[in-house]
Amino acid sequence: MAQDKNNKPTFREEKQFDERVVNIDRVARVVKGGRRFRFRALVVVGDHKGTVGIGVAKGADVTTAITKAVDTAKKNLQKVNLYKHTIPHEVEAKVSGAKVLIKPASPGTGIIAGGAVRVVLEVAGVSDVLSKSLGSSNKVNIAYAVLKALEQLETRDKWVTTKTETKKKPAATKKSASKATAKAGK
Repeated sequence: MAQDKNNKPTFREEKQFDERVVNIDRVARVVKGGRRFRFRALVVVGDHKGTVGIGVAKGADVTTAITKAVDTAKKNLQKVNLYKHTIPHEVEAKVSGAKVLIKPASPGTGIIAGGAVRVVLEVAGVSDVLSKSLGSSNKVNIAYAVLKALEQLETRDKWVTTKTETKKKPAATKKSASKATAKAGK
């Protein structure tokens, strides 16, 4: 608890989410008198424990755009299934022209990714992962592709393996089916 200049106690709200600005663009709208400039911000918000959200917003100045993008990201938080500081299995997703491939890695590998992919994975709480960004280099689409890929992750108990499957009876072959119909017809 800190005190302001009048010796009154001030309470600072601790941030429970890590807010990272990935990209800021100056965008223009053409009007009769010329161009009107605004700013677009791409922000990623997460708690490093498997919750992540992405927000894109525009504003008249940079701080307004970032504030609006943070609010949008907090409204769109997603829970991600992690497994021992990595992802449970390989996953691939595509948004528009951006395609992202993410693979689990052994402990100590770190995040082998760049740009928007790295930021989204760090904020989500993934610490050991390999990734490849294919196609478009648009940061907004790449960030949304990573989020889409993380949403596709299944927990370990939902994996289908050959050991857990039960053996099914083999389906009747055509010969045995035709013999059965022939016997029934007699």
